[in-house]
Amino acid sequence: MSTTFTIDTATSRANPMPAPMKRLTVPAIQRRKFDGKTEQPLVMLTAYTVRMAQLLDPHCDMLLVGDSLGQVIYGLPSTLAVTLDMMCAHGAAVVRGSYHSVVIVDMPFGSYESSPEAAFASASRVMADTGCAAIKLEGGQAMAPTIRFLSERGIPVMAHIGLTPQAVNVLGGYGARGRSQQEHEKIMADAKAVADAGAFAMVLEGVVEPIGAAVTQSVDVPVIGIGASAQCDGQVLVAEDMLGLFERTPRFVKRFGDIAGRISAAVETYANDVRSRAFPGPEQTYAPKD
Repeated sequence: MSTTFTIDTATSRANPMPAPMKRLTVPAIQRRKFDGKTEQPLVMLTAYTVRMAQLLDPHCDMLLVGDSLGQVIYGLPSTLAVTLDMMCAHGAAVVRGSYHSVVIVDMPFGSYESSPEAAFASASRVMADTGCAAIKLEGGQAMAPTIRFLSERGIPVMAHIGLTPQAVNVLGGYGARGRSQQEHEKIMADAKAVADAGAFAMVLEGVVEPIGAAVTQSVDVPVIGIGASAQCDGQVLVAEDMLGLFERTPRFVKRFGDIAGRISAAVETYANDVRSRAFPGPEQTYAPKD
């Protein structure tokens, strides 16, 4: 899959012309946390398509092509059925639609767990096919050797600890993690392990708030929270959740819009205009030439 072809701007709704801004880099993201602190929190949202990438890109530091696309785009019951082909296709679209943010692509379930070598084969394909800047994988201490293997071979890795959706069958659901002392200690150990292994940043998902703050203070790399703590070095949400496209959202989501309501109202108006023959009108039809 090539990401370098030219899109005809005369026929495509997706305008690929670059905005006048320089794309951020992985080292630039790392440098935002200095001496254990991040003065300006990092902003990350998910994106799966060219158009959403274009709309989100000017406001974000990072765009995550999450395997959550399995549920958001494809209506799957979990992320487990997401494939490498799906991630590559959507990752390439987001790269084409962005010019500022660091684009990170999720490694899907089954594409990296068996060995560091298997992870490298999958990750190198993702980076080559999409043009992304980094990949993300789930897991703490168990995945530290893989994170080190990839990082030492030129593949920047964002780790993902706490509630890890790909392990939902082992975890027994999507409840917040860290309520027991044993879980608390494991999450802290996972954070240290992935940071020491070379992860340039980590997502910390679905943990009780004090752990979010403690993890952020304990590692030198940026910690991006989702259902964690405002004290994290940055935040990420599924864009469709925060825009209000779904009736049900997780507890940790704040709706910053009601896009579903606006779409429904617009479609209702369209349907009424079609049924009353008010659309199309003279402005939307072609008159014969004299």
